[in-house]
Amino acid sequence: MARILIVGGGYIGLYAARHLERRLPTGAHELVMVSPENHMTYQPFLPEVASGLIDPRAVVVPLRSALRRTRLILGEVERIDAESRTARIHLSDGRRREEPFDVAVIGAGSWSRTLPIPGLAEHAVGFKTLPEAIWLRNRVLAQLDTASEAEDVEERRTALGFVFVGAGFAGIEAIGELEDFARAALAAYPPGMASEMRWVVVEATDRILPELDPTLATYAADRLLERGIQIRTDTRLVSIEDGTVRLSDGSSIAAATVVWTAGVRPSPLASASGLPVDDHGRVRVDRTLRVEGIDGLWAAGDVAAVPDPHAPSGYSPPTAQHALRQARTLAENVAALLDGRPPRPFRYRNKGMLCSLGHYRGVADPLGVPIRGFPAWFLHRTYHLVYMPTVGRKVRIALDWTVALLFPRDIAQLGSLEHPRDAFRRSAGS
Repeated sequence: MARILIVGGGYIGLYAARHLERRLPTGAHELVMVSPENHMTYQPFLPEVASGLIDPRAVVVPLRSALRRTRLILGEVERIDAESRTARIHLSDGRRREEPFDVAVIGAGSWSRTLPIPGLAEHAVGFKTLPEAIWLRNRVLAQLDTASEAEDVEERRTALGFVFVGAGFAGIEAIGELEDFARAALAAYPPGMASEMRWVVVEATDRILPELDPTLATYAADRLLERGIQIRTDTRLVSIEDGTVRLSDGSSIAAATVVWTAGVRPSPLASASGLPVDDHGRVRVDRTLRVEGIDGLWAAGDVAAVPDPHAPSGYSPPTAQHALRQARTLAENVAALLDGRPPRPFRYRNKGMLCSLGHYRGVADPLGVPIRGFPAWFLHRTYHLVYMPTVGRKVRIALDWTVALLFPRDIAQLGSLEHPRDAFRRSAGS
């Protein structure tokens, strides 16, 4: 019996575990997953969570429910010792322990890629996790509340300033959905605030959505500009201080909210474990997704440099569609080797990209066919609904969308949930 350790409960971890459960005979091998959370988050729906269109619980999949034959350990793998076949785990209760394995699947994912910019760590927020999406929704509503009560013009301008740094898919989808949400919420606020809102996206390259064809990117930029969203290309963030965002073109923006969506970097687990990594810190794997030079170790997703002859860079891009297929191939190869069969190389040709702009608009290029406007927005929703794990989650999301069509958006601001003990402390101190 082999003990298979799966590191991470994201796309790679969840889907690899599910495929292994299906392919391995019951009781023949032991599956163990280590994840810092007891759920997997379907990240493509985070913009709609932030805008209140989808309930946060609908975009997370409980790992214990989805995986019937996999033992879950809540914690984070700090180091993998390939020689002794052990993993050092920092458990959720603060303890550390060693977990032995025969086969390890590394799907630790990625972190937000930050730069040493003054004020960034103190004042900005990322947009990669569910807590960040929920926080941003509450933040937008809190800033609208602040602005509605502010008598000072500068205070009001700062409260209504929102800057997004990075104009890739994450940044454009986030600003598109949140601006749409804020504009809808303003129906319940004093008149005149809409003209004072300022939404700005800052991009270091010469255009937004560099992964898409320039004509589609231009269409997306035009739609955002029509809604009053400012686009600053060839511009970098210089600093954030006292509600002022300073840019490389010498300008400054009064904004109390800064969202950092300027890319990701692989989990440092591979480097910390002494595994072979490339210049970006991604673990090197061969075409079958085995870690180079180390038997029994496999990796895929954002943490791995997966060879891809069809990609311009020579490696698979960090997208959900690639991660889902890599997880399946990885699981099939692990099962094949345990059964004495040879592994097969990972092959997948990009089927195109999808981007929602909010406000029932989007851009897409499925199979190289450019689509824009409502059809692209609808395709984006349909595609991700199909690939959302479990039928129950699909139904919940579809119901949330239906409710959003029939009723106004909920503008209850639940920021107090971030400090649940405050009320009790006040009572105890009185």
